[in-house]
Amino acid sequence: MKIMKIAALSAVFAAQFAFAQFKQTPLPYAYNALEGSIDAQTMEIHYSKHAAAYVANLNKAIAGTPQEKQTLFQILSQASKSTPAVRNNAGGHYNHELFWTMLTPEKNTQPSAKLAKAITESFGSMDAFKEKIAKAGADRFGSGWAWLSVDKNGKLFVSSTPNQDNPLMDVVEEKGTPILGIDVWEHAYYLKYQNKRADYLTAIWNVLNWKSVSQRYEDAISKK
Repeated sequence: MKIMKIAALSAVFAAQFAFAQFKQTPLPYAYNALEGSIDAQTMEIHYSKHAAAYVANLNKAIAGTPQEKQTLFQILSQASKSTPAVRNNAGGHYNHELFWTMLTPEKNTQPSAKLAKAITESFGSMDAFKEKIAKAGADRFGSGWAWLSVDKNGKLFVSSTPNQDNPLMDVVEEKGTPILGIDVWEHAYYLKYQNKRADYLTAIWNVLNWKSVSQRYEDAISKK
């Protein structure tokens, strides 16, 4: 049942790439489901205010333009040709839609054997990987994201992007297919953690949905 639910959510997320008029996917859990790591008030404001604004502003920005007929992937992959409004809001919409699927109230999910092996081969160990992605998030000056992605050769890499940029965009230095994204904008953690971003980056592993990350890894490498 849980596998079917993940598959259904992935299908909804994928549909965002097929329609020009974009909309939010409903959260697969309650606002308070991640309490202890992410508080209910933060989740509600983050989803219903910040993320909702990105999709509304994206639809407004592309209305009446050729991008109105493009998929989200096309818009992101040609970010260099977009206005700041389209680039920022398309990135914000994609990044948050991915982020919600990265989180779960289910306890102790684990990466698939294939993903765990790839992480060890790429970073030395799971702990070393967590340290690397935490550093990417902690060292990001101002607002942005920390990513685990698959490059064009099917290899894993960790990166960080400013604002709402992501590895799918043609404007970033390290390009690839994101399979895990951690939001390090202050609105993602400030109500609970204030200026302690490192504490948020530690706590998020308690609610990380490794099943979803593993599925995205499988999807990414199957396309290489």
